Amino acid sequence: MELSMGHISSRSERLFRFVGRINIYRSNQEPIARSLGPENLLLKGSTLKNTKKIYGVAVYTGMETKMALNYQGKSQKRSAVEKSINAFLVVYLCILLSKATVCTTMKYVWQSNPFNDEPWYNEKTKKEKEAFKVLRMFTDFLSFMVLFNFIIPVSMYVTVEMQKFLGSFFISWDKEMYDEEIKEGALVNTSDLNEELGQVEYVFTDKTGTLTENSMEFIECCIDGHKYKESISEVDGPLKYYGKAEKCREELFLRALCLCHTVQIKEGDQVDGLIGHLEHRSTYISSSPDEIALVKGAKKYGFSFLGLENDYMKVKNQNNETERYQLLHILNFDPVRRRMSVIVRTITGKLLLFCKGADSSIFPKVQQDEIQQTKAHVDRNAMDGYRTLCVAFKELSQEEYDQIDKQICEAKMALQDREEKMAKVFEDIEANMHLIGATAVEDKLQEQAAETIEALHAAGMKVWVLTGDKMETAKSTCYACRLFQTNTELLELTTKTVGHSERKEDRLHELLMEYHKRLLQDFPKNRGGHKRSWMLNHEYGLIIDGSTLSLILNPSQDSSSSNYKTIFLQICLKCTAVLCCRMAPLQKAQIVRMVKSTKGSPITLSIGDGANDVSMILEAHVGIGIKGKEGRQASRNSDYAVPKFKHLRKLLLAHGHLYYVRIAHLVQYFFYKNLCFILPQFLYQFFCGFSQQPLYDAAYLTMYNICFTSLPILAYSLLEQHINIETLTSDPQLYMKISDNAMLQWKPFLYWTFLGAFEGLVFFFGVYYLFQNSSLEDNGKVFGNWTFGTIVFTILVFTVTLKLALDTRFWTWMNHFVIWGSLAFYVFFSFFWGGIIWPFLKQQRMYFVFAHMVTSLSTWLAIILLIFISLFPEILLIVFKNVRRKAQEHPLSSCSLKLPAITAFLGVNKSNIQIENQREVGAEGTSRGHPSSPASCLRQHHPYPNYPIHATNQKCPL
Repeated sequence: MELSMGHISSRSERLFRFVGRINIYRSNQEPIARSLGPENLLLKGSTLKNTKKIYGVAVYTGMETKMALNYQGKSQKRSAVEKSINAFLVVYLCILLSKATVCTTMKYVWQSNPFNDEPWYNEKTKKEKEAFKVLRMFTDFLSFMVLFNFIIPVSMYVTVEMQKFLGSFFISWDKEMYDEEIKEGALVNTSDLNEELGQVEYVFTDKTGTLTENSMEFIECCIDGHKYKESISEVDGPLKYYGKAEKCREELFLRALCLCHTVQIKEGDQVDGLIGHLEHRSTYISSSPDEIALVKGAKKYGFSFLGLENDYMKVKNQNNETERYQLLHILNFDPVRRRMSVIVRTITGKLLLFCKGADSSIFPKVQQDEIQQTKAHVDRNAMDGYRTLCVAFKELSQEEYDQIDKQICEAKMALQDREEKMAKVFEDIEANMHLIGATAVEDKLQEQAAETIEALHAAGMKVWVLTGDKMETAKSTCYACRLFQTNTELLELTTKTVGHSERKEDRLHELLMEYHKRLLQDFPKNRGGHKRSWMLNHEYGLIIDGSTLSLILNPSQDSSSSNYKTIFLQICLKCTAVLCCRMAPLQKAQIVRMVKSTKGSPITLSIGDGANDVSMILEAHVGIGIKGKEGRQASRNSDYAVPKFKHLRKLLLAHGHLYYVRIAHLVQYFFYKNLCFILPQFLYQFFCGFSQQPLYDAAYLTMYNICFTSLPILAYSLLEQHINIETLTSDPQLYMKISDNAMLQWKPFLYWTFLGAFEGLVFFFGVYYLFQNSSLEDNGKVFGNWTFGTIVFTILVFTVTLKLALDTRFWTWMNHFVIWGSLAFYVFFSFFWGGIIWPFLKQQRMYFVFAHMVTSLSTWLAIILLIFISLFPEILLIVFKNVRRKAQEHPLSSCSLKLPAITAFLGVNKSNIQIENQREVGAEGTSRGHPSSPASCLRQHHPYPNYPIHATNQKCPL
């Protein structure tokens, strides 16, 4: 036998579209032309099952395969925190340039005064002063840049990378995200996006294998108005009948379930060279899991499908007799008809057409007096979230069948408009049928899938379902998982509503304008200025299929409207939920990209379990793979992988929330402490003739960010829990408090910058004015330049470290170790550096400076006083806000607030916060801030107005 490819359609990324014709040559026979369709196309990556051998011809290769055309290239992902860091860095670069410019200018202004010129022993002639003046000015500018360059937190990038890498282990170690079934837990493929998990606004999820278990179960059926619920086992035998007429209809219904499908039988494994043919060793396989559920349902009622052999379908009836039916034609399902039919011939020669499909597609094709009773059962099952299918049949005469056979063959061989011609033939065939009954099938949701989606909605996230499944199946799943509510008004942009005619673009335009106008009228006018104000609207949901989406994204050149995409996007953003069905992988990625490009650049997350989800996983800001039954391509291409969809709740609401809060505080703290560090250096230049003289010793300059202040903030960014994990998971609304990058906006940044500037002024001028009177130096020695700088540096190190202790809500032994250990190390190093190292150096400027300093009582008093003054505004603000709120709302209530034990002179302990009026906790675990609660008191003074604070004792995660 030889094969010759007559014609195939050009390459296309549409997975469900393929048209071709092949010629089969046999010896001494005329060539036979056979039509080719999507059912004949074996895609790259597919697995051929239950078939010993095939004859094949390669039609698309390399990058022309449909999977390659649908592949989305992987690009570098950057988090919103990184973008904020870069913006803040520009501000600090401007501050650095400004300081260097001011000092350079002031140096030459100061030297222009003859009384402020250089000392006589360095005095140069006028000619020497004027020579190379521009070059000297440029050199001085660069010297000041080097002197002040420590304001740029270079070490912050190293600390951030360490925090991301070490912090990612907490996800992998989370025992609550471990699945016993697959014996695996969560997986982190990249640590660069940990904080992005706390900023997600749109969640794009696959359906099959992600929201559902991909295993449908037959629930019940309705035959001529009588309901049959599966309540007896297979061994107990067939159902009991009402009478002879009912028995005939019931057997016809069960035969229809056994014949109207594309299910195949996979026999058991070979044992000693023999093939097991026992029924319990057989497995049903099909491209549609609901067909398997229907066949299994019929088997439990006494009718078993035994397989297809030489175009004959074998069915075992309730009497254990085998019936044979010749399979003549299969009228495959398509999203327009939403029906599937088969034409079979009985052993007696009778021709029967069995049809199953959605109620909306079956009811118009059957006798209208047969609908009423069945429709009530279908509506009830749909309300329960079940996948409903109606079953009908009709008997054909030989003349009718001959005409049908001819029409089908002609349509199948057409190379142009084959789909339209086939659809017209099928519409004519599937007419004047008789309704037999309906089925209810449950596509089992994954455990806690509905609860997870509700939590994501409560957290302010919009959930979109992107699936390649049929609209009816996906729609039922959306109702079952509570994405669509019973009162949700659905807007459809599908082939059913748009149609196949030449006016489909005009009809699409009409629908888009109609939906857009309706949403504009109903959408709340006053949205409170909140970016996630869509949550005020709970009425509309949108359904769109792949064909209509292609029409929207790629309108024809002569289209009357070119703004389909803009209008469609506005409709989507105003709907509470969106269902995209019959989507190709590339279309999924296009949807994600379209939402990413909207105003405000919302953070998107894609989650799926199969190879067809890889494109959207790579396109989204955060990609999550499910370790499911469809291979590991999704999990390997994702940023994070979890065993089940339910784990997404804790991943976002708990881990994402904490990661964002930790790294946001880390970033703001680094800029703050570096400003505190360099501002005294800048002020000192006004007192040393702008000579580029450093205020601090070189060792202190080098080790400030590396050794003295890096470990405390690293430990904080790894361990801090301002709210315990259980509360974060049970109260999704806390997630909204940090949405829209709330902690890295300009307002909190300016607060931290002002705080750093204030404390830097206190450090320098406090020491300057306290020690300008030599009478304060009680040890009889005069403090020099390096002693002055060492005192300022000591106050600096203690203040910024204690500031972090003041911010810590969750104390562990590690926090205590690094905070108090860093301060102890600074004291030890200063003694070691000045008393042991410097005696062996050529210069003696730091020799016993620190020891000399600490022997002075006035130095101790100055250090304690200035640390207290630096931290006093924040402490005062806490107390003031607390008292003011208590006086305004609850005059008789009392609120005692104790802050963490930082030093003895502060005399406070925040690790045990005592209040008389405790917070009320809602029924769902939501913390309701009581006016006299520590959370309410702390929130009033906090730099982030929406930042939630729970002052509670918590267990150490280690």
